[in-house]
Amino acid sequence: MLELDWNIVIKNLPLLWKGMVLSLKLFAIALVGGIFFGTLLAMARLSSWWILRKPSQWLVDAIRAIPFIMAIFWFYFLTPKIVGAFTGEQGEAIGPFWSAVIAFILVESAYFSEIIRAGIQSIPRGQPWAAYALGMNYWQAMGNVVLPQAFRNMLPIMLTQAIILFQDTSLVYVVGLKDFLGAASTAGQISGRVVELYLFVALVYLVICFSLSRVVKRLQERMDVGRT
Repeated sequence: MLELDWNIVIKNLPLLWKGMVLSLKLFAIALVGGIFFGTLLAMARLSSWWILRKPSQWLVDAIRAIPFIMAIFWFYFLTPKIVGAFTGEQGEAIGPFWSAVIAFILVESAYFSEIIRAGIQSIPRGQPWAAYALGMNYWQAMGNVVLPQAFRNMLPIMLTQAIILFQDTSLVYVVGLKDFLGAASTAGQISGRVVELYLFVALVYLVICFSLSRVVKRLQERMDVGRT
C-alpha cells in the first residue's frame, strides 16, 4: 500500500467526474424508463385479456433469462441490421450510448414489472372494487387508488433495484463508453497506474451503494413501524 501513488487519482479527477456524469445520466434515464414501461408491463400481466397478459409474460420471462451484458451487445451490434430491415438500406448504428440506454430500459422494465406487479397484488381486491362502485373506470381506479398504495408498499425493493441498476451501469464498458469505470480504466492504461484508479472506483461505488442501502433499511424500518 505504501507504493501506491494516489496523486494519479487527483490528476485524473476531471476525467473521472466526466465518466461519473455519464453513469448518472444513464442511470437516471434507465430508472425512469424502467419504472414507466415496467408499470405498463405489470398492468398488462394482470390484465384479464389474454392478448395482453400472455405476450407480456413471455416478454418478461425472456428478457430476465438473458444476461444483461448480452442485451447490451445485441442492441449495439444488431441495430444496423434492424434499421436496414425497415429502411431497405444499410442502417447505421445509433451509437453506444443510446444502444446502452435501450438495453437498460428494456431489461429494467422486465425487473421493475415484477416488483410493481407484486405491489399491485398486495392491495386488497376490495379497494379497486370500491373505486368501481364510486363510478371510476379501470384506469382511474389504478391511477387514483391502487398504484399510489402499491408504490408505497414496494418503495424499499424498488430502491434496492435502483442500487443494482447503478452498479450495472459499469457494464457499458463493453461497447466502449467512458462511464465512471471506463474513464478509470482509460486513465489507468495511459498512466500505467491501474490499481490506484480501480481502488478509487471501488471505494466510490462502496460509499454510494452502502449509503443508499442504509437509506433503504431505515425506510423499511419506518414503514414496518407504521404498519404496527
